[in-house]
Amino acid sequence: MSHFHVLADAKGAVPHPEVRRISLSDLADALRAGIDDFVAMPSHIIFIIIVYPLVGVVLAAWTSSASALPLIFPLASGFALIGPFAAIGLYEISRRRELNQEATWRDALGVRNSPALPAIAWVGAVMVGIFIAWMLVAQGLYVWLFGPTPPGSITEFATNVFYTAEGRTLMVVGNLAGFVFAVAALCTGVVAFPLLLDRDVGAWAAITTSWRAALANPFEIAVWGLIVAALLVIGSLPVFAGLIIVLPVLGHATWHLYRKLVAA
Repeated sequence: MSHFHVLADAKGAVPHPEVRRISLSDLADALRAGIDDFVAMPSHIIFIIIVYPLVGVVLAAWTSSASALPLIFPLASGFALIGPFAAIGLYEISRRRELNQEATWRDALGVRNSPALPAIAWVGAVMVGIFIAWMLVAQGLYVWLFGPTPPGSITEFATNVFYTAEGRTLMVVGNLAGFVFAVAALCTGVVAFPLLLDRDVGAWAAITTSWRAALANPFEIAVWGLIVAALLVIGSLPVFAGLIIVLPVLGHATWHLYRKLVAA
């Protein structure tokens, strides 16, 4: 890349795209448009989203050992933190369909040639950093309450969590901590990746624009976060198989939400 840049755009500037106020009906419109994209071109995205159920199965197998049991819930919930980064190929399909251009799986992979790729990778690293921080906090909470010795079995783990005072503390404090990380991830990534794919504004402008959009629409973005969380829970049953439908729909819907939140 002859004009390598990360935090700023190719000219070294940090743009400030205009953000809009939206309503709950805009969230419904974004979801409908996401479903339309998925229904119109499912064959082009199956290869992209198949990795999610596979990763989910791998995570479930990895955490099946007693030593990793305390991280089952943090892993399942934290997996959503890196979803916006992983769905970037879906944004490209929605973008091309919006422009009435032909869209294939090759186009989805074509984002690797984007001039904004370094900035996309940088924001992706931020999201992964939030995920790792959540894992460390979750592990630290368990050790603080139950000590460094892992539970000997699933039964022991369930008893510790649901039938002890320490377990109740873990659920309350853990959920509060998870909420903080979820809010940070949502505000950081709600429009950052679609914006970088659409315009090479640099990582800093992408993140600040995402936060400005969230702060301008706190209730609507909170509802969107609840919708995403609910759909991910539904999609995780059984054995993450439902994610084959839920994740591409959310990926496409995120693109359309970006269009509503950020002025062209």
